[in-house]
Amino acid sequence: MPQPTTRARPTGCPGYSEMLPCKPESAGTARRLVRVALGAWGLNDLADDGELIVSELVSNAVQHARCRYIRVAVTRPERVRVRVRIGVVDKSQRLPVLREPREGDENGRGLALVGELAKTWGTDQLPWGKRVWAELHGEEHG
Repeated sequence: MPQPTTRARPTGCPGYSEMLPCKPESAGTARRLVRVALGAWGLNDLADDGELIVSELVSNAVQHARCRYIRVAVTRPERVRVRVRIGVVDKSQRLPVLREPREGDENGRGLALVGELAKTWGTDQLPWGKRVWAELHGEEHG
């Protein structure tokens, strides 16, 4: 089993990523990664929402992807704007489905929560899987 690694990108858009086992316990590590990345960028005001979003994305991957590993990434697509993208990559081609949970349903609220917290969210199909992502926009300071 590969050891989890966190690495900052040396060039291009700033980002942090980590390969994690596709297990429920990985949500905690993913939350810490989001909080560390946002703290490094001085975007602590986005951390609570970012942690909830990554928890839901990891939970969906664990429940539906049925793969051994996932990759969690936190990036800043544009340095000028206060925009952060949180994504989870898995090896399943099955796309997530936004459902309207019925009253009393125990599951099915994750993507609705992501949609409420995020400025935008979506899915990128990859040749070997998919990336489900959500963007948070913060306030300009200074």
